[in-house]
Amino acid sequence: MRLFGNINRLWIRLTGSTTEFPLEFRIFHSLCLIATVALAYNVPFNYLIGLPFVALLSLITLIIFSYLYYRSRYLGKIKSTITVFTIIGNMLFAVNYVYNSGTYGPTDLLMGLCILLVLCVVPRNQQKLWIAVNLAIIIGMHLVEYFHPDWIPNSYNSRESRFWDLSSAYVVVVIVLYFTITYLRRNYDHEKRSASEKADAIQLQNRHITKQNHELERINSEKNKLMSIIAHDLRSPLSNIQNYLELVTEYELDTAERRMVEGDLLKVTRRTIDMLGKLLVWSKAQMDGVNVKLGYVNLRDALFNTIELEKAIALKKDISLTAELDWDIKIVADSDMLQLVIRNLISNAIKFTIQGGQITFKAKQIGSECWLIIRDNGIGMSAEKQDELFSFQAQSTFGTDNEKGVGLGLLLCKEFTELQGGRIWVESAPAEGTAFFVSMPAGN
Repeated sequence: MRLFGNINRLWIRLTGSTTEFPLEFRIFHSLCLIATVALAYNVPFNYLIGLPFVALLSLITLIIFSYLYYRSRYLGKIKSTITVFTIIGNMLFAVNYVYNSGTYGPTDLLMGLCILLVLCVVPRNQQKLWIAVNLAIIIGMHLVEYFHPDWIPNSYNSRESRFWDLSSAYVVVVIVLYFTITYLRRNYDHEKRSASEKADAIQLQNRHITKQNHELERINSEKNKLMSIIAHDLRSPLSNIQNYLELVTEYELDTAERRMVEGDLLKVTRRTIDMLGKLLVWSKAQMDGVNVKLGYVNLRDALFNTIELEKAIALKKDISLTAELDWDIKIVADSDMLQLVIRNLISNAIKFTIQGGQITFKAKQIGSECWLIIRDNGIGMSAEKQDELFSFQAQSTFGTDNEKGVGLGLLLCKEFTELQGGRIWVESAPAEGTAFFVSMPAGN
């Protein structure tokens, strides 16, 4: 194997690499080398079988082809060398026809090989020309021999010498054809493989570009949504705060009116802060990324205070929030992220539950998962709205007490849940309430 590898590397060095020369030029160099080797064998062979002039002619051809190879491979004069090679080759074969017994010798066979090799290296627009030249030489020499047989002498001094000359010529033709076709096939396979690899690379690049385009479209959509939130959803409550303050400043209000205005002002301020907080959390997550710190989390340590706070908020709307779970359950989560997810889901349930409604928070272990379930008997939602609920397509809506959101809460819940290795989904129907499910890996 090492020997074949060394021979292959030597051959590539002699004919030129794919980065130096195109295929037809490398074939030409190979043709020159093969012809040189064949002629180097032909010189002593013809001399030994009694054809000294043919041996001399082969020697001259050997020197010419060696120079043409050097001129093409190392001097870089390739196209002109191919033309000279083809002209000289045809002239030498014509002379060889005369001095090597015409149709009685092997010249016809060698001329057929010659035109095949010539067609492999000459430009496509010259192929018909050289076929015509080859046919003209052969047909012309045949006609000369037919009408003037004495012009083409029999150069063989015995039947044995003719036998060996024709046999060796056929062997040379077969060997040259084998190496030429093998070389062509190997290079064809190489070019085909390279083209396939380039096509695969282009296809991969196209998929990468398409993915980048989709990502740019998503980012642009999120940017537009963000601008919409800033321009409308935050501007509107801030305007309400301004109106309340102007009312308090410009008019004398009695105690009851002032208390009512202050209560409304406090309510709008809380909602605005809540919206701004969600907006800032989401923006920070998009710009800086999120550092997830997973560990074994006890539900009591992570969520008890959050549930108690939400109970107080629900009570102001006359909504009952009950927690029906084993507080000692452990899950694998990021405590801060888990609090944000559950707080957002309970706040969302409070928002869309009417006064006097009920919300339950349950936890149960199912196999290797722990399901956290927030269920309400609020206004529910349609299937179409559920499909876009956890995306930027979701539209912010008013709650049962005109609470306003920015449409980011559930998107944050989805992103943060999946970052912790969990999943989130919803079950709901109009006027039948809603249940949000958060599945997290259960702890040991």
